[in-house]
Amino acid sequence: MERQEKKISTMTMTFMCFSTLWGFGNVLNGYVYFNGVQVIIPWICMFLLYFIPYALMVGELGSAFKHLGGGVTSWIQETSNAKLAYYAGWTYWAVHIAYIAGKGSGGLKALSWIIFRNADIYDNFKTIYVQLATIAILFFFCWMATRGLSPLKKLGALAGSSMFIMGILFIIMMYAAPVINPNSAFLKQDYSFASLLPKVDKNFLSNLSILVFAVGGIEKISPYVNKMNGDPAKEFPKTIMLSTLMVVISAIFGTIAMGMMFDVAEINANFDSYAANGAYWAFQKLGEYYHVGNLFLIIYALCNMIGQFSTLLISIDAPLRMLLEDPNANKFIPRKLLKKNDKGAYTRGIIMVACLSGLIAVVQMFGPGAATVMRQLTKLGGVTMPLRYLWVFVAYIALKKNRGELERGYSFIKNKGFGIFAGAWCFIITLACCIMGMWSPDKVQMGLNIATPAIIVILGLLLPIIRKSEDKKILA
Repeated sequence: MERQEKKISTMTMTFMCFSTLWGFGNVLNGYVYFNGVQVIIPWICMFLLYFIPYALMVGELGSAFKHLGGGVTSWIQETSNAKLAYYAGWTYWAVHIAYIAGKGSGGLKALSWIIFRNADIYDNFKTIYVQLATIAILFFFCWMATRGLSPLKKLGALAGSSMFIMGILFIIMMYAAPVINPNSAFLKQDYSFASLLPKVDKNFLSNLSILVFAVGGIEKISPYVNKMNGDPAKEFPKTIMLSTLMVVISAIFGTIAMGMMFDVAEINANFDSYAANGAYWAFQKLGEYYHVGNLFLIIYALCNMIGQFSTLLISIDAPLRMLLEDPNANKFIPRKLLKKNDKGAYTRGIIMVACLSGLIAVVQMFGPGAATVMRQLTKLGGVTMPLRYLWVFVAYIALKKNRGELERGYSFIKNKGFGIFAGAWCFIITLACCIMGMWSPDKVQMGLNIATPAIIVILGLLLPIIRKSEDKKILA
């Protein structure tokens, strides 16, 4: 007798969505980059106008192509053609180049907090030495990836779960702190509508990509849409609404908790330091409120360090395998990149990762300090990582336009025209935020923001040409 597959309850799915989407870093980045509590209104707008339709589109795609496991490349293949599927796979891999560069720096920053318990020592190191150390870390983990080793993956999953739990505990403990320690100095904020209304200027528009990046990635849960209890057409929208409500509550109450700690004027006066160290200062202050010294800081920094380094290893290996092992995408990849070593690792692909991510670290060697490097990488990630979401909306538009006959347990929008409009709306928002995010008063930052996507596009166009030339030589 065949064993019946266990179904996922609505609440379980809700927590899966929430943990996939949210983390403490999102609260900090919103507070730092959007003038403190003024981020509350942008958060609400981003969830209502972008995240909810985005998530419901993902649900329909996952339901329509349940046999494919939810891969964006496969969605593109099924709704359009193999060439576009290659570009989707390439984009998903290529945007991780900047992400990988940031993970090395993030891991070193966490390690410095574990050792020194302050921001000053690490931030005052000469940038060239910090970047040389970052490059050494990058090359070491690239070497580990070539050996087919992944000892940090399970530890990284545990650290990631711990980080998620600590982010929730931070909010709860921060609200309890005035009761536990009423003599500590807590800041008061003005929550009138006039004070919360953000000023829409170049800085505001250029930072929107950070919010887009924060709420993206929901396509990871798409394979589970048809595995829910009851009718997915009813249960999945309920899940999205519940998880959105949880994230909004976390964003707003987390922002208010930050407002009790950090003065916006001080943040703006020392922006790079707060962007790089704000999370550590938050847990350090929380430890002071509860009279446990640096205990919370050390736990947070340790979890963050393990998480950063394990994510670095996974990000070198996993996206590369997804690209090179996909039968639709690898037809456009030069044959030399498809070669494996005796451990099953794509060594030449890993060398390409090391060169491209290392190039970003080299460019940053001449920056003014380690804190500035971290800020530049956060902004660069906000510009490049959301580019992969564009293919979700391309797939949804193509689904509505070309594959309307497909049966699915859940459908976000049944009307073809309105469905195409919704996909185009989210596509335009994502692309506009990424383009606006490229602007920066920092010339190095702006150069990285423009050059990195440009290199991604150029390489993505060149590789099929090289493969075509290789195939012609073989046929000749």
